[in-house]
Order: sequence, then C-alpha cells, then structure tokens
Amino acid sequence: MALRMVQEDVKSLVDNLHLAEKIDRSLGLISQAYEEYGHGLVVANSLGKDSSVVWHLAKQVSLDIRGFIVMTRHRSAETVEFGQRMVSLYPELEVYSNDDPIPANLYRTDPDRCCDLLKVQPTRRAIEEMGVRCWVTGLRCTEGGTRTDFKEIEERDEGLMKLNPILIWHEREIWQYLALHGVPVNPLYLQGYRSLGCEPCTSISCGPDERAGRWIGTSKCGGECGIHTRPLRISKKMQDCPQRESRECVLERVAME
Repeated sequence: MALRMVQEDVKSLVDNLHLAEKIDRSLGLISQAYEEYGHGLVVANSLGKDSSVVWHLAKQVSLDIRGFIVMTRHRSAETVEFGQRMVSLYPELEVYSNDDPIPANLYRTDPDRCCDLLKVQPTRRAIEEMGVRCWVTGLRCTEGGTRTDFKEIEERDEGLMKLNPILIWHEREIWQYLALHGVPVNPLYLQGYRSLGCEPCTSISCGPDERAGRWIGTSKCGGECGIHTRPLRISKKMQDCPQRESRECVLERVAME
C-alpha cells in the first residue's frame, strides 16, 4: 500500500487522541513507510528527546532501520558523549558533519549561514549517500509557531518523502513515553533545557514555546535551522563536498575541540 499524503485536521488529532492512540498511529505510519521504502527509509536522529522517541518506535517496527546523526563543531560535550553512546549501541547510525573552515563567530554574525553549512549541507549528504527515499523526523507541531504547518506525510522535495510520525504529540506525552519505556535521553534535559541545538545557540527558557531558547538575540530566535524548510535533494554542484568521515572519527574529533 502506497504511503499517501492525507490532509487531516492536525489540531483535532493533537487534542482528541490519547497517548496510546498516538503511539499506535505513529507505529502504523512508520510500519507503512518501511513496508514501502524498506532500506530507503532512514531516521534523522538529532539526539534530542523527540528523536529518542522516534528511534525507539522505529526499532519496534524493524531492527534493520538505519539512521543518521548530524554532528556540528558547536555541540555540547553532553551531546557529543550521548552521541558516542548511541552509535556504540547502534552501528546502523551514521554520523555526518561539515568540517570546512568557517569564521569562529559565524553563529553570531550570520546564524542562517552557519546552520546551512553545519546542519543542512551534512543532511543533504546523508540523504544522498545513504540512498534515502523517505526520511523520518521527530518534528512536532506543538513545539512552537514555526512548526504548525507541517503534515505527518510530506513531499517537500520531489522524490523524497518525509515522515513526521510524532507530529501530533504533546511535550508531556514525549516524556511519558520515554519514562514508560526507559528510553535513554540526552543528559542536558536534567539541566532544564527543553529544546536542544548547538551549545552557543541554545538557552534554558520558560513559557509555552518549547523552542524559545533557540537562537536568542538573533533574527532566528525560536526558529528553524533549515533542514525542515530548505530543499534537501543534493544538486550536481554540491557533489564536490568533502566525503563523510566515519561516525567514530567525527565524534572523537568533536569531543576534542
């Protein structure tokens, strides 16, 4: 059965389904996509709480499902260590990064460019090199104002499906699931963070907007890095980018910086 982009009332699903129903729905979406795309279905793992849920759900569908992590030079030590733990447990997780020289303070002077170089470009390479036909994300429409127009099934790039299986989950339901299943999470959450990005661009924040602590003091405050809003199909001119390092080398190098 083909994975169909059904236009449903997302808000109604958010408010009217309880956690067990949302879990069943998420598993059903991943299972249906895996049945159609097989090895071409790959999970994008950000090492955040939502990705931890999606990765756990995906492994219930099939232990053979692969994933990738984008690691930047600005990740915190806690995130690097958590990433090392994850790839040691799951050798099917590939790590991508962009190690080209960039200005040291680019994240302050031009955060959009910094995100494009360090996050979007490695994501493009992951999708190209891993032969991804359907990528699975931990995006949720309840995280903040920039994420309210997404659907559970999308095709924002021609020929590349995007699956957001926990789109309709609340933040509290994420933590319920993690606790109920004993899923390991990034230790930064113990410090009070609600949304995790690169260390200099992530702050502890309060209030209803989960992503309010991202890029504070810049035009991107509470916004997006670009992987969910920009084209991800790699173009011919992008194919001269440096080859991906092994996941172990990337994590070890970032930890030493």
